[in-house]
Amino acid sequence: MAEIDKVRGLLTGLPRPVGWAERRARIEQVAAVDAPPPEIAFTSTTIAGIPAEWSTAPMADARRVLLYLHGGGYCSGSIVSHRGLVSRAGQAAGMRALALQFRLAPEHPFPAALDDARAAYEALLAEGIAPVDIAVGGDSAGGGLTLALMVSLRDAGRPLPGCGWLVSPWIDLAMTGATMDSKDAVDPLIHRGYLEELAAAYRGAASADHPLVSPLRAELGGLPPILVQVGSAETLLDDAVRIAGRLGAAEVPVRLEVWPQMIHAWMLWAGRLAEGRQSLASAGAFLRARGLVAAG
Repeated sequence: MAEIDKVRGLLTGLPRPVGWAERRARIEQVAAVDAPPPEIAFTSTTIAGIPAEWSTAPMADARRVLLYLHGGGYCSGSIVSHRGLVSRAGQAAGMRALALQFRLAPEHPFPAALDDARAAYEALLAEGIAPVDIAVGGDSAGGGLTLALMVSLRDAGRPLPGCGWLVSPWIDLAMTGATMDSKDAVDPLIHRGYLEELAAAYRGAASADHPLVSPLRAELGGLPPILVQVGSAETLLDDAVRIAGRLGAAEVPVRLEVWPQMIHAWMLWAGRLAEGRQSLASAGAFLRARGLVAAG
């Protein structure tokens, strides 16, 4: 059996959870099934009053930071669920990684998560970390939040990070991409009805077309280099392809990687999935170079 099929079995072998508490527990159960590399050190902290966790691999450059915004549809996901992915990404990039526990919907709808991400980024700047030495990344909803953060910083005239990294990004909360339906039968995780529920919980009174809710609809010019990675077996494949095209049309240096047979946020299972490790290595090279490889 292929490694990706074993991951699929892990995800489909249990009934879907019901309610926010069960969903939050389930993502930690299935996404944190593998321990992070033993050589990585973890330190709990707060930044701008927000819970967070540093992960530092041996030989990491302490002057450089990956600010990571986890996935989970804005309603679940945590430091625990994404510890393996975040720490492995920082290790691959040769920098410290900071996982942020931003506030979740429906208790805290838009713009709470964006406000937390912005506050954490500004706090890193206040600590003396140069903007070019900060990379911002995230998977799924965290990918959309990453892009919304950069747009909001640009619009406010604030210094932008050195580069951005979007993994299986959810950047269209109106779900207008064609693969939302054409890939439904092969995606074991993400389906239209589920996303509609998450979108309603997150956006609150805001429209799904708000450019900071659905950054597919934002003006994108002037952003730093961005890497977009997505699996071919995702209902969100079209989100990744469309945002890469829109970034390119806006003259933003961008690189799109579509990984065959991979599912949503497959890097979460890099401990047991070779393609997860390979895609993290590719992302690490991009982050090390501050995205300059995107224009090469």
